Amino acid sequence: MSEAARAPDQFESALDATKLAAARLWAGNQFPYLASAVFASPVLAAPGLGRLVIDRWWRVHADPDVVARAEVAQLGGELLHLCAHVLRDHAQRADRIGLGQAAELHHWVDAADAEITDDFPTGLARVSSPLSPAELDCPPARLAEEYYRSGSVREGSVNDCGSGAHGRSASWEPPPPSAGESTGISAHHQDLIRQRVADDVSRAEAQAVTAGLRHWAEQHRRPPVNWRHELAATVRRSVATIGGAVDYSYRRPSRRAGTVPGVILPALRQPSVEVAVVCDTSASVSDELLSQAVAEIDGLLRATGTRSVRVLACDDAVHTVSRVTHGRDVTLVGGGGTDLGVGMAAAMSQRPAPHVLIVLTDGFTPWPDHAPPADVIVGLLSSEADRIPGLQAVDPPQWARAIRISSGGRQ
Repeated sequence: MSEAARAPDQFESALDATKLAAARLWAGNQFPYLASAVFASPVLAAPGLGRLVIDRWWRVHADPDVVARAEVAQLGGELLHLCAHVLRDHAQRADRIGLGQAAELHHWVDAADAEITDDFPTGLARVSSPLSPAELDCPPARLAEEYYRSGSVREGSVNDCGSGAHGRSASWEPPPPSAGESTGISAHHQDLIRQRVADDVSRAEAQAVTAGLRHWAEQHRRPPVNWRHELAATVRRSVATIGGAVDYSYRRPSRRAGTVPGVILPALRQPSVEVAVVCDTSASVSDELLSQAVAEIDGLLRATGTRSVRVLACDDAVHTVSRVTHGRDVTLVGGGGTDLGVGMAAAMSQRPAPHVLIVLTDGFTPWPDHAPPADVIVGLLSSEADRIPGLQAVDPPQWARAIRISSGGRQ
């Protein structure tokens, strides 16, 4: 099907939601360590496509007719295959290679498919036919890059698993989730899912996971990083930068005024650092983790000489604004939707305006288009919300410094 033939209103064609749900359950039961990826990827209708593909934002595009004809196990196997493409980040790896003509793109997808085939037992049911390394005249247990460089090119191959496999976005694909107007998995959330899958693979029984997939998991499991230390360093750096800035003021005379009779000299002054904390109190945020993060920030500010901090509780509206001297005094009110841009604007409208703005959120919020006139630190809370299908975390903007915070102490 040509890209032009797929009109936007065709997305409304009905998919067999019951069969797709059964396929997800089948895939999660057969390969529980991949369930996080399978259940996170939304499925959109793509009439006339003739197959199932996945884009680089982890959206599966499925032809309703293909779904209707396929068995549940075949759909489950196809979802596993497509999710393996995005878990292994084949789109980014294809970008690094620099694919040229269409033949190179299809050869890369063949190579990526061969890499994925090594991850699953022989005989896994699929909607499309699986491709083995032997069909590329290559030995098994190699990376896609090696299959691409050394493997035989299949004459007339039109293999295409979507931009999630090769990086070339089709014109009919919805916009990226960072636009805040479409489904899909943001880059930050993709990274979280990869880490979770890697952890699940590492915990699985040895005989249940192939050697290649276990090696991938070992590479993607991040070493433990104490987020408290990282947060402490970031907050102290911001406070020191503002507090260390000095300016001249005529509010009191300079100590050197006597050296120049008849001339009024200004005195140097060091500003006190004003800090505001915007707390995401929407329904998706864990109260326990949020309270823990507030307590950490409270201790840091007292240690740096900032005796009080203004705290704003915000979901899609600001509920409370309070100045506190201890984390236990914070009142967290909310439970609705999320728009922390409202909270950030409210924080900057306070007088005096904050020099440092700390935002604590799980990332499921739109962000302002422009940076506020303050040093912004975003504490990304890893909460159970990451497990809820349909939520789209949006990466913090480039003008903010992000620290990942989790109850397990990992960044």
